[in-house]
This record gives sequence, C-alpha cells and structure tokens, in this order.
Amino acid sequence: MEEGFFCRPIAHIETDFPEKFGIPRQSGRVEEAMGRVVFLPAYRNPDALRGIEGFTHLWLIFDFSQAHREGFTPTVRPPRLGGNRHVGVFASRSPYRPNPIGLSSVRLVRVEEDGSLLCAGVDLLNGTPILDIKPYLPFSDSHPDATAGYAAEGEGHALHVLLAEGVALPCGRRGELIRACLREDPRPSYQDDPARVYTMAIAGVEVAFTVAGNTLTVTSVNEK
Repeated sequence: MEEGFFCRPIAHIETDFPEKFGIPRQSGRVEEAMGRVVFLPAYRNPDALRGIEGFTHLWLIFDFSQAHREGFTPTVRPPRLGGNRHVGVFASRSPYRPNPIGLSSVRLVRVEEDGSLLCAGVDLLNGTPILDIKPYLPFSDSHPDATAGYAAEGEGHALHVLLAEGVALPCGRRGELIRACLREDPRPSYQDDPARVYTMAIAGVEVAFTVAGNTLTVTSVNEK
C-alpha cells in the first residue's frame, strides 16, 4: 500500500519566459537568463535565508506545473535525440514523469531587500512553483569525470545568429538574453525546414526567425 505524499510550493519564480518554447534546455547554459524567486507569505521569513549569501549557487527544486498528467509512461523521446528515439524516463530529464519534479542549478546573484532571490542561468517558465531550495556544494555536487550518456550528443551545438535588414534586438540585457537563447537553437532536433518561420515569446517581445544550416536569421522583433 502506497503511503501519502504531501509537497507544497514555498515560492514561485519570475522569468522572461512566458512560454515553454525557447527556454534553455538546461540550467546554466544561458547565464543571461535571470529569475527572481519570490517566496509565499508563509515562508517570507529572513531567518529562513540566514547564511545563504555565502553560497554562489543554489539548487531549485520545482514543479513541472505544465506537465501534470495521469498514468505512467516508462519511456520518453528527448527532443535532442530527434524526437524519434526512446529512452527510459529515469534516464532522462523529461518533465513527463511519475512525479513532475525538476531540479535546476542556478547562480545566486543576490538576496533582494524584499527577501526574494535574484538568480542567473535559469531554465524555468515564468510562474513555476518552487518546492524547495538547497545550497550547491562544489565538493560533493560537482563530478568533473562524470559522463553524460546520450545527452552529450550535440553538446557543443550552437547557431550563428544574424539579423535581417532593418531588424534590431532590444538594447541591453534583454537583447543579450534573446541572442543567447537563439544561439542555443530552441527548435526540436527533428525540425529542419529552412523555410519554416518560428516564433518565440521572450522578455516582452515576440521574435520570428528561420534556420538554414547553422545560421539563424531573425526576421522580426515585435513588442508584445
């Protein structure tokens, strides 16, 4: 007989990603991706953060809130493998799991005056519920000799980002974030149609682009 399990959100995170498409596939890949962890009133206690500023990185344990589903599927098809190769769900970081719990390693930029946490290198949808926060310990959490299995395929893949004539990205951090996310190639690996126009909502704008070979061309940028 299964015992009951109870887990409540303690916070949510505010990010520049209103949609799943375009979010970096792993934390830390896009340093420009910032997020602010905002605690729920019951956990907005300074004592709960005592000592946290001594850690450069944190683990965010979160709820894949857009991936809740009934039933158990033992295999998934990772987009980086073209979407047509099955691997075991426990050999993946797919959001479609028996318990839709995710884990992200982010850099702690600072503790804000209101007690929220500004973090860099996030890979989370805006509004994602945070279930817990733990400090990252480099002497135990880092394994330089570890292997990444199939996930290492295409690890160094990056696109060359160009802007079509008359198109400009927003200035400052927003533009840097958009360019960095585009460089990571947000498309599923099985999509390779140079005539297709993709759209991505990010940082308050909608970006349209095409991809031919290793070159991504931004065709329009519109404020939302």
